[in-house]
Amino acid sequence: QVQLTESGGGLVQPGGSLRLSCVVFGRTSRDHTMGWFRQTPGKDREFVAAITWNGGSTKYADSVKGRFTISSDDPKNTVYLQMNMLKPEDTAVYYCNTVVLNFLLTKPDIGITNTNWGQGTQVTVSS
Repeated sequence: QVQLTESGGGLVQPGGSLRLSCVVFGRTSRDHTMGWFRQTPGKDREFVAAITWNGGSTKYADSVKGRFTISSDDPKNTVYLQMNMLKPEDTAVYYCNTVVLNFLLTKPDIGITNTNWGQGTQVTVSS
């Protein structure tokens, strides 16, 4: 089963930047795509961004478009989320996971293909 380890979170001031990492263990050839999600207390987990392992396709939530950049390093089994111009509303625990989606759609449904979520990494944006 796929195992995930997220890191890179922390406390940052509004307007600042962070780079999150997600190391993936045990992925198979069927795991073509990775996604980042975030969750705040009392709310459902929210899609942030997705990328194919070859980096050929990406998708972003409207709330992060133009500020966040997702990237992948296939040989290192690692996916990154570069977060710039951070806002207080970006405060959340961030998770990664294997996903499926249709990149051709403007707002595709996001399917989670692995039930084994990692611990996540806390991002706090505050002055």
